[in-house]
Amino acid sequence: MKKRKSKTNDELRPEYDLRQLLQGAVRGKYAKRFQAGTNLVLLDPDVRQAFRTEKAVNEALRLVIELRRVGTSRARGT
Repeated sequence: MKKRKSKTNDELRPEYDLRQLLQGAVRGKYAKRFQAGTNLVLLDPDVRQAFRTEKAVNEALRLVIELRRVGTSRARGT
């Protein structure tokens, strides 16, 4: 049984023109990575500017993890 398409008007506001917003978008660009179990995270523009490569992001996050470990061990007195 085929589903009927709704003939209701588009409820999006005129300023949300999806043709313009999605211009240059590629459908399924990260689908294979997602299926492989890769975590996808969208970075804010200021963060993206500071950490331009995947390697830079990973190094920064590893440093944060290490600093948390140091801070936790100091709080415990070890």
